[in-house]
Amino acid sequence: MSNPISGVFSGSPTLDKVTLDKAKRKVLERPFDGQSDPVKAEQARVAATRDDELILSPIAKQAMAEPAFDRSKVEAIKQAIQDGSYPVNARRIAESFAAMEKLID
Repeated sequence: MSNPISGVFSGSPTLDKVTLDKAKRKVLERPFDGQSDPVKAEQARVAATRDDELILSPIAKQAMAEPAFDRSKVEAIKQAIQDGSYPVNARRIAESFAAMEKLID
């Protein structure tokens, strides 16, 4: 019976070690799927994906054009940080770090 992955015959008590080693070397020396050259493999991959095209609906285009956050709120927070008036709750920050640590462990 041969191994379906490597193609090497294994499991027979009649095969000696030398014959088995030769068969393994032969399998390892052959090119993988005929694409031993990584440049050719990459060119084939690019050629295969060249025909793919993505068409977005007008709603999707509009959603991607607009930011996913409130720009005025971000500017207000920036200004408060620069002025030194942004409230910082050290206890809440520490609790958040502790919760993240629990997720990691």
